[in-house]
Amino acid sequence: MSMFCYQCQETAQGKGCTMRGVCGKTDKVSNLQDLMIYTLKGIALLEKKGLEAGIRFPKTNHFILNGLFMTITNANFDDTAFIVKIKEAISLREEMKKELVEKGINLGQLHDAATFTVDNEKDILAKSNAVEVGILATQNEDIRSLRELITYGLKGMAAYAEHALALGKEADDIYDFMVKALAATLDDSLSADDLVALTLETGKFGVDTMAMLDAANTGAYGNPEVTEVNIGVRNNPAILISGHDLKDLEELLEQTKDTGVDVYTHGEMLPAHYYPFFKKYTNFIGNYGNAWWKQNEEFESFQGPILFTTNCIIPPKDSYKDRVYTTGVTGYPGFKHIKNRTDNGTKDFSEIIAHAKKLPAPKEIETGKIVGGFAHAQVMALADKVVDAVKTGAIKKFFVMAGCDGRMKSRDYYAEFAEKLPKDTVILTAGCAKYRYNKLNLGDIGGIPRVLDAGQCNDSYSLAVIALKLKEVFELNDVNDLPIAYNIAWYEQKAVIVLLALLYLGVKNIHLGPTLPGFLSPNVAKVLVENFGIAGIGSVDEDLKMFLG
Repeated sequence: MSMFCYQCQETAQGKGCTMRGVCGKTDKVSNLQDLMIYTLKGIALLEKKGLEAGIRFPKTNHFILNGLFMTITNANFDDTAFIVKIKEAISLREEMKKELVEKGINLGQLHDAATFTVDNEKDILAKSNAVEVGILATQNEDIRSLRELITYGLKGMAAYAEHALALGKEADDIYDFMVKALAATLDDSLSADDLVALTLETGKFGVDTMAMLDAANTGAYGNPEVTEVNIGVRNNPAILISGHDLKDLEELLEQTKDTGVDVYTHGEMLPAHYYPFFKKYTNFIGNYGNAWWKQNEEFESFQGPILFTTNCIIPPKDSYKDRVYTTGVTGYPGFKHIKNRTDNGTKDFSEIIAHAKKLPAPKEIETGKIVGGFAHAQVMALADKVVDAVKTGAIKKFFVMAGCDGRMKSRDYYAEFAEKLPKDTVILTAGCAKYRYNKLNLGDIGGIPRVLDAGQCNDSYSLAVIALKLKEVFELNDVNDLPIAYNIAWYEQKAVIVLLALLYLGVKNIHLGPTLPGFLSPNVAKVLVENFGIAGIGSVDEDLKMFLG
């Protein structure tokens, strides 16, 4: 076993990747990611000591966000980037120790994560292979499971917090919790019950982080509104932007306007079309393609350059590798990387724009339009119509089918499930899971589309807000008394924080698929089943009977 990773849904045999990640990352990168997390935990231990003494470290919080985000599935495959980041982490860690000692703080007996030394790249690689750095260093299966569940929730939280930070929104209480939780995963005195409580607290701060990002996005770009998005193409050179970062999109659109270069979204960037702000750009044409896992064929036919703003990279074909750019936390060997913006500055997209001008227009792979923009503000504007439809029986049930898409054949389940749902049901969705059914002709109910797309995976927060508002409108005591069922697909760590957020909000009986997480030990899974009604999926017909029974 040259590595061990089980953080995503596609992990080998549902148990763990041990030689190379199904995602495509090498054992070298996987082990460096483990060392990155280990080092961040050491930094968190030191910051926790500082916070207890009233000392804050200005650099630390943003560094932790960035370091966690880098290790999300399909974000960064570049071993050099991790080596550089680990060196920076150790340097920061030593600065923190020096400052604490100078201010009279007794550091006491520190964990190895806060003390290990490496002098060069060879030492870093050797340390990344050390037993104590990896997931399996925690011997107790249940403690290990809960520590990883918390860590993966923090990774998802960091992604959302970083997007909010790009728009000028941050919160000390969120940073302080991340420090507390990271440090807790090294504390052998904590019991399984302690870690279960911390898991739910992670969900609480997940809600806070998604609310903060929602405020950042809507404050900068307006509330999403119902929008028809073009899925055809124009005959101009173009750039395809993927990922989740709306600030990157804003700066790219500003720099491409009046250049003759069009911009199309891919994957999770689709919901950008719903924001009023972006509609002023006449070169913002539409969405090209589907979910992230189809990029090998869709990037070939797009013909122009592609920009990754966040995760969702898969190992590329040589036919388009020289057209792919990364920015932010993303990286892949051989891809060109666009530097981060400086304080009060913007990213420089001139290289990718110049590249686009030399390439042909995209090949058309489909035509038509898809409808979205049903975030909480828009649905609340339609509340009377929705409530009347429920009261009259026109809408019998809502199905939350948010989450992620992925490569496994078993995910065909979600398209079949959507197609077989009765015509008096409505799908509430967010995230790239929607690509399984958002182009199906499912019709509407009295003018209300049967697929209400709230946006990106972080906009699952909108679905929770909608549910809580409906509970209030119908004067119910429990959100679980609403005619809402949860059949959610998951893939990576942002889905983990969404799940923990829903559990914190009291939502029960969530069905999770296409498989349950490999990082849940039998006992931890039992707690989730008994306390929250978490379950997997079966066949479409069996599940429909169960949900509708």
